[in-house]
Amino acid sequence: MSTDTSTTTATGASGTPPQRTSIVKVVFASLVGTAVEWYDFFLYGSAAALVFGTLFFPESEPATATLLAFGTYALGFVARPLGGVVFGHFGDRVGRKKMLVFSLFLMGVATFAIGLLPTFEAIGVAAPLLLLLCRLLQGFAVGGEWGGAVLMAAEHGDDSQRGFWSSWPQAGVALGNLLATGVLWILAAVQSDDAFNAWGWRIPFLLSAVLVAVGLWVRLSIEESPVFADAKAELATKEKAHLPLVEVFRKYPKEVFVAMGMRMAENISYYLFTIISISFLTLYAGTADDKPLILKALLIGAVVHFITIPLVGALSDRVGRRPLYLVGAVGVAAWSWIFFDLIASRSEGKIILAICVGLVLHALMYSPQAAFFSELFGTSVRYTGASVGYQLASIFAGALAPIIAIDLLGSASEGTANVHKVAIYMTIASVITIVAVLFAKETRATSLRHDRVLEH
Repeated sequence: MSTDTSTTTATGASGTPPQRTSIVKVVFASLVGTAVEWYDFFLYGSAAALVFGTLFFPESEPATATLLAFGTYALGFVARPLGGVVFGHFGDRVGRKKMLVFSLFLMGVATFAIGLLPTFEAIGVAAPLLLLLCRLLQGFAVGGEWGGAVLMAAEHGDDSQRGFWSSWPQAGVALGNLLATGVLWILAAVQSDDAFNAWGWRIPFLLSAVLVAVGLWVRLSIEESPVFADAKAELATKEKAHLPLVEVFRKYPKEVFVAMGMRMAENISYYLFTIISISFLTLYAGTADDKPLILKALLIGAVVHFITIPLVGALSDRVGRRPLYLVGAVGVAAWSWIFFDLIASRSEGKIILAICVGLVLHALMYSPQAAFFSELFGTSVRYTGASVGYQLASIFAGALAPIIAIDLLGSASEGTANVHKVAIYMTIASVITIVAVLFAKETRATSLRHDRVLEH
């Protein structure tokens, strides 16, 4: 396999460029499947902020109960690197498509099961334990989802438009959040708090079965990545065993740590502008009556996020990945010092502004990230490398972000929130990301047909 990283046009296994319609089909499959999986994953985070504390940890003070609910939420992130390793290993050995189908199925089973769980009042301590089990399965599944969805889009597309095409699976994450928030907002608007807490919260989890069925149908119809097919054929001529995880850390150790560092500001800021904002308004700055308000703002923010991501992806094909990423990292740090004051105003316009601006700044990092991470690793270990770098960072970033932020904000019973401490936390994360981006090389428009593992 060539190690040339000059600008080329990706070709299929037959040596001819893939047809545009085939790229659109693959991107659509990645978008739909990713949206469904992240609908399931974000739904848990929103429910943890809204109801899981009282339903599964009812004997604790409200802020503590929410903290415990976020604890089970965080453990889903701990399972993500394991999912990334397992799915990455088989994705780099047997193919991207099979792993994407299985990850979606597993996520669907875990999420549907949450909708059927009895609460603490019904079965006591077994309830949060079962909730935790389902969350671990969710984390394991989503750990394998991201890398495969991004690579299918990146490896089918043209090198000069990779930022645009591979940004669509990222937009699928925003779409999943839009679906989850939209369903919760509708339920909160048409139901009383008592009805929502009693049974209404289960509806979005049970609805996931329909979405998963659609996602599976679409994903089963797509073809395997031609770039991977060529690498697999070349690997078959080698006599040594192919161990993707070992080869990633032997051939691409710098790239793994660069990817992890780049994730810090991106991942933490996302949960700051979405999940943490729900808890801040309902626990520290408002009342339970403000739930529809914050959900409406998040719904609008998700729409803006979904539209912005592919636009930024296309821009990254013109100006590069690094400049946009750096602007985003600096931007989220600065915005975190303003964000909570806007939320605390309880003004609908200011809350919408706070979330929309935050998510646009986040998109400056998140959109080019898909192409950037794909370009860092060689084909035979790309699924594993991208997944491990992405998911390992999630433990230290997204998993801990709600817990650290709630702890930094302080007790809700004291009537004040230490928002500046959270802003400092966000700023530190941004500094880490800026340093990581500065260590990374610009990869815009480089060929994906490179592989250090296959050089010898």
